Amino acid sequence: MKTDIEIAQQNQMKPITDIARNLGLNEKDIKQYGPHKAKIDMKTIEGLSEQKDGKLILVTAISPTPAGEGKSTVTVGLGDALTEIGKKAMIALREPSLGPVMGMKGGAAGGGFAQLQPMEEINLHFTGDMHAITTTNNALSALIDNHIQQGNELQIDSRRISWKRVMDINDRALRNIVIGLGGPTNGVPREDGFDITVASEIMAILCLATSLADLKKRLANIVIGYKIDRSPVRVQDLKVEGALTLLMKDALEPNLVQTLYHTPAFVHGGPFANIAHGCNSVLATKTALKLADFVVTEAGFGADLGAEKFLDIKCPILGKTPDTIVMVATIRSLKMHGGIKVKNLASEENVEAVEKGFTNLQKHIENMQRYGVPVVVAINEFTKDTPAEIEAVKKGCERLGVSCVSTSVWENGPKGGTDLAKAVVEASESNQEEFCPLYDTEKTTIQEKIEKIVTKIYGGTGVQYTKTALNQMKQFKKQGWGNLPICMAKTQYSLSDDPTLLGRPEGFTVTIREFVPKIGAGFIVALTGDILTMPGLPKDPAALHMDILDDGTVTGLF
Repeated sequence: MKTDIEIAQQNQMKPITDIARNLGLNEKDIKQYGPHKAKIDMKTIEGLSEQKDGKLILVTAISPTPAGEGKSTVTVGLGDALTEIGKKAMIALREPSLGPVMGMKGGAAGGGFAQLQPMEEINLHFTGDMHAITTTNNALSALIDNHIQQGNELQIDSRRISWKRVMDINDRALRNIVIGLGGPTNGVPREDGFDITVASEIMAILCLATSLADLKKRLANIVIGYKIDRSPVRVQDLKVEGALTLLMKDALEPNLVQTLYHTPAFVHGGPFANIAHGCNSVLATKTALKLADFVVTEAGFGADLGAEKFLDIKCPILGKTPDTIVMVATIRSLKMHGGIKVKNLASEENVEAVEKGFTNLQKHIENMQRYGVPVVVAINEFTKDTPAEIEAVKKGCERLGVSCVSTSVWENGPKGGTDLAKAVVEASESNQEEFCPLYDTEKTTIQEKIEKIVTKIYGGTGVQYTKTALNQMKQFKKQGWGNLPICMAKTQYSLSDDPTLLGRPEGFTVTIREFVPKIGAGFIVALTGDILTMPGLPKDPAALHMDILDDGTVTGLF
């Protein structure tokens, strides 16, 4: 089997103008970034507002494992398969971060014969959105420190500045730093640190903003820290929201690309799902819904993280809820949740481990069903899967009244996903249930929201709070922030906040150690466990295996 990049490089792309034309767009509606990438003009997006929405398909997964689930691959393959069976389909995905690309996780353009094109450019600098976010974030940092240096009219407490600098590379050495050293002309010394770009509140804002005006309003509401009297300081107090919006104006427009089989795709925004809300932009998803009959999008990591946040944070802004949820699972991952070590996953058939690990899949299915959305399980096939193992999963799904379909889009492209596409269409067109959100944002407290997430979605018995977190909740209530949704920052590897508890753990509590108010984005982040907002590189980072030949050919990029 060829590598992902070899498959991509041997594929013939269509001009992006042709892809746009198939969506009913002309050259005036797009801004080209070379022959195979484009942004959709904001005026064009505004002109689509009266068109009817298509069906929305959300792809999520069981709790991820090192064995891999292939959620992005299934998302791309499903989009192609819907096109294969005669549906007008689009895909809406997040942009890859250079941190994971150069680190351990890899890219986010799918794999095998279910990929987005041009994959090298998507996984590297793409259209510059990540750099725009990085620059805008760091411009705000510079403006904050300059304000303090020039007399500090707002009386900002330099010990309580929560805004951090960012970069789009994993660099653990920058998590905690001291700036302003070297004397009076070099600024006021204070502690600072770097997050990865996708953890920036500006990334979250990009993905939740519905217009240029909304973008500016959200940027103005960012809380960067606190004054000496403990009152919050917002960007609007610094009077720099206009400059920040100017830096972000092009990044706000969704990016149009294509799959190997020329299905149109938006790739826009990329917040992580364990430290942010893990979904592509509202603008991209909303625009796709106006242009296609079926839109396939994904939420990051497992359904307890990305899907919950998609449903409780993104959907109220999007104004549309999923017509079907696709739950991706692999036999390998179910075996891992059943207690098998990574090195032994492909060694022999183990139906007992699959059945034991099925409890994780079952919990995620139940969680999604409680929202009133039909669920279709997609088994992402691997060559070492056995018929008995696959049958065990299908029987488990049958007991739950859920359709379960094997898919081989990685190996066979759209033809390997047609059964899944047909099941999704059937579920979407027969969905009669009313959507039921997990909580009423306005009528529940921060504490009540968290307890619902922990007990209903994670399956825990309760929540514990540090003294810091308890004090913050009191402060947030006084500030009027109690009616915001909650964005849980939690390990992706377990339903609990302990990454070693696989399967379907029970009897656990979740500890909230601290809150981070993201008032511009419009949610409160609750930090659990040892979640880091600046990852580190592994011992053998992917960057060590990448190269470019003298003729410009990229190698080693998956």
